[in-house]
Amino acid sequence: MKRKLIIFVLIFLQANYLYFFKVPALIPGETANFTNASVTLSNARLSYRAGVASGGAGASVVAIDASGNADNDTNHLFPKDVVCFAGATLDGCYQQATYTVANIIDTTNFNFTPPLGGTALGAADLVIATQTATHTIAFTLANAVPSSGDIYITIPAVDLDTVTNDYFPDTASSIATNGFDLGGVGTTNISVGSSGCNNNWTVSAVNAGSSSADHTVVIDRHTDTCAASSTITVTIGDTSNKLINPAPISTGHTQGTADVYTLNVKTRDGGDNTLDESSMKVALIEGVLVSATVDETLSFTVAGTSPGSYCGQTTDVTTTATSVPWGTIASFAAFQEAAQTLTVSTNAASGYSVKVEENDQMGKDGVVCATATAGEADSCIQDTLCDGDACTESTSADWTDTAKYGLGYSLDNSSGTDAAFTYNESARTYSSKQFADQEVPETKATIMSNAGPVASSAVDLCYRLNVSATQPAGYYYNKVKFTATATF
Repeated sequence: MKRKLIIFVLIFLQANYLYFFKVPALIPGETANFTNASVTLSNARLSYRAGVASGGAGASVVAIDASGNADNDTNHLFPKDVVCFAGATLDGCYQQATYTVANIIDTTNFNFTPPLGGTALGAADLVIATQTATHTIAFTLANAVPSSGDIYITIPAVDLDTVTNDYFPDTASSIATNGFDLGGVGTTNISVGSSGCNNNWTVSAVNAGSSSADHTVVIDRHTDTCAASSTITVTIGDTSNKLINPAPISTGHTQGTADVYTLNVKTRDGGDNTLDESSMKVALIEGVLVSATVDETLSFTVAGTSPGSYCGQTTDVTTTATSVPWGTIASFAAFQEAAQTLTVSTNAASGYSVKVEENDQMGKDGVVCATATAGEADSCIQDTLCDGDACTESTSADWTDTAKYGLGYSLDNSSGTDAAFTYNESARTYSSKQFADQEVPETKATIMSNAGPVASSAVDLCYRLNVSATQPAGYYYNKVKFTATATF
């Protein structure tokens, strides 16, 4: 009897162990949530949709209606936004001429280009700035999807317009009745990737929503099973077509507070029974215009130098920002060297130029040197003609012959590459020019320039003086002027 009782107890306990601890397979009707489910939008900015208050034929300014619309001000309309003006029939921006916002005048007016055509806007027209986004949905399976199963995605649509695939950003009084316009997205605009199972998925259907139904996407599994713990990534939208983000809800929306929509993703077996299911939230919000005005800058300095090496020569005197003091010339038919350093900084998009000119040739006690060839007989130190009488205010030439008298200049890059020419160009020893003479008059010459912004670009301006033994004694001078111009 005891032996029979023991056998009975053992059998009973084993049966209970199997009953209480064996985990049954998922049966139809039971579902599990995905793990690590998420949806990411490439652009979470709300579309802009406002009413028109006024906009005359040929105008480039439109005033928007300040009440009763998804957007009732210009706060969420930014420079460079592309807008269209659509009729009340909601025929879609893709059928309309588009314009670019030039600037926001105030909270109800904005300027755009090009101007409107010959037809004025009406009070029932709309201002639309469409925002689109790809939706990347990623999730990890809790349960395997069989070869006959599928993925079923539901995307919020809208019942306001009853047309949910017209390329037009939708709005409604509440999130429950608002959603994404399909924007032409079809099966070829959706891609699927798998990690953990073969990527045997086919996007079989994209069904546009209606006044009573949301958009749906069906992705079939046709061959083998996709195992549990596999990660699936579905990207809705591509470079050709994307979902169109809704405009703000027209009642109760607060700028700066997101309108949150819910997408639903589920996997199903061959009998359309749900295996896994999760709802995913996406938050749509206004963009933020971050702006600052950077002041236009132009800095130009002239600095003196101490005796040193400039333009391949050793200078003879110390210069200042306002003077090149040669002093008393006691050596004739001998080059006298001096230099100043010119430095420019600017943030001008199109760069800058520095031009130079002299008021006249060097005249004794400032006498007027009446012609470009005035010289010793006129009590003037002529502007150099360089070797072979080859240089002018616009043409450079080598100047190495001490039998060639006068005043001239050369250039060398101290920082940057902005010098108009350099002393050693074309394998020359001291390439020179004359200063442009205002008295003649001659056209001032560019000595440094750049086509873009620069920071502390510097050029050495090298002066050379050579006088003959027959130059009349006395005090000679002229004035050199610089003009620095930036192009913003």
